[in-house]
Amino acid sequence: MPDETPAPSLPEGRFDGREAFDVLLRNALSAAAREGWKEIVFSDIDFAEWPLGERATIEALQAWSASGRRLMLLAQRFDILERGHARFVSWRRMWDHIIECRATGKAAGSDVPSAIWTPTWFVHRIDPERSRGVSGTDSRARRELREAIDECWRLGRPAFPASTLGL
Repeated sequence: MPDETPAPSLPEGRFDGREAFDVLLRNALSAAAREGWKEIVFSDIDFAEWPLGERATIEALQAWSASGRRLMLLAQRFDILERGHARFVSWRRMWDHIIECRATGKAAGSDVPSAIWTPTWFVHRIDPERSRGVSGTDSRARRELREAIDECWRLGRPAFPASTLGL
């Protein structure tokens, strides 16, 4: 008989610390694969402290990846991600067709939120330095976060290509 234990719901409320944030990211990616989320947005200044290079993260992204999916990455810069998360960079190359990346640089008014956004749930690191923030399903908070991300996206430019063509 199959296990009919319901999957844990994603948490709502405050979180404090990098470990708590890492757990939220891992749980979000598991939920994305399990529930077939169509769109995920990752937004951060540089993703330096995100566990994107971990094997479990890549396995969860791989399980989520499918036709009709979209991952948006927004950052001020991607150089740290490229140097520090080799597994993610390899996965990104393979799934280039579902990933869009934009960088804001240090343009005025481009305070990139540190967040995970989905159409039904979000995580917002309000204090990225201490990895403190909130997560939840509140539609107003989710909409306001998406508006902030979209404004930075509009100011950004395409970045973090899957491959670099040289002459």
